Amino acid sequence: MNSKVFMVVRILLGLFVLFFGLNKFFHFMDMGEMSAEAGAYFGALASVNLITLIAIVEIVAGLTFIFNKFGALLALILMSISVNAVLFHATLEPGSIAGALILLVLNIIVLYGYKDKYKDLLS
Repeated sequence: MNSKVFMVVRILLGLFVLFFGLNKFFHFMDMGEMSAEAGAYFGALASVNLITLIAIVEIVAGLTFIFNKFGALLALILMSISVNAVLFHATLEPGSIAGALILLVLNIIVLYGYKDKYKDLLS
């Protein structure tokens, strides 16, 4: 992959997850109306402070992608959040799945960009 294209995608992913991670703390973007099932899911996540943990992982991942430190590790960790976001939207809030799909696609591209770092892990 072209290093300049990878850098742009990496920084875009970093800004994307940093924005949404900070939003979980500061609530500067309205989430809109959710279905009762989605609200119950978020209520369960909030009751055990899992939303806070997800926000911290997103903020750390965003900073690592922007500053290009430990990006390969955080790309793997962020993949679980990306897949969970897509599954949440696919099953409970299909009308707002676009952001989750963008997150997943950017994460896959960044994982592909770091593929050389994973060779020892996959051999």
